[in-house]
Amino acid sequence: MITKQHEELRGWFAGRLPDGLFEELTEVSVDREEITVIGRVPEPRLGEDASPAEREAAVQGRVEEFRERTREDRMAVAREAEHRFRRKVAWGVECGEERVLFTHLAVPVMTRLRQSERQVLDTLVAAGVARSRSDALAWCVRLVRRHTDDWLTELRDSLEHVQEVRDRGPDTP
Repeated sequence: MITKQHEELRGWFAGRLPDGLFEELTEVSVDREEITVIGRVPEPRLGEDASPAEREAAVQGRVEEFRERTREDRMAVAREAEHRFRRKVAWGVECGEERVLFTHLAVPVMTRLRQSERQVLDTLVAAGVARSRSDALAWCVRLVRRHTDDWLTELRDSLEHVQEVRDRGPDTP
């Protein structure tokens, strides 16, 4: 999705979300199957002497309260967005330092791997890093994403440029 389309999507959600749903709309991300909308909710007010366990429980309680209280509003926006953008909508919140995603998709991806690649996955499973080859592959993707953010950002920017050039080209029959 090119920057302009992403900005339009983010703008649509910013305009469509009920006032006061979030303190701030922090992220709208999208891929072929799903739109994820994440907003900030206020941290619970606790005394300065609150323990880490008390803070963690208070944040968890705040997130659960938000999820239940806003369910109908979020579902209405999601139905409209799913119809308009032809993708499922997932929701999440940031509260303090915590980020919690609600129901979101885990999409199967088919791939063909050679033996040496399967051995990598099998080693991760045997070592207890992952429960299955599927989990091992997801772990590898997360590891690559974590260590290549700059490269992936540059690649996405290049794809946007390619799309802009295509858009300026002649129409094809």
